[in-house]
Amino acid sequence: MKRVDLIKKLEEMGCEFVRHGGRHDWYRNPSTGVSQPVPRHREIGENLARRIIRMMSTPESGGPGSGGAEGGSA
Repeated sequence: MKRVDLIKKLEEMGCEFVRHGGRHDWYRNPSTGVSQPVPRHREIGENLARRIIRMMSTPESGGPGSGGAEGGSA
């Protein structure tokens, strides 16, 4: 996925730019308080992009499978 497409998706979800890191930019979802780094590469791997989107999404907008293994009931 192209970095600009990932950032557009994050901003559509309500995420805000927080700061520039060494090699990443940090974005935060104000409704959940979750922050995630976004690498400064033109192309970001599909798995990483999906993980960033999943982590930054609200539980309501996550859809089926949101929460996944992070919930952890044994």
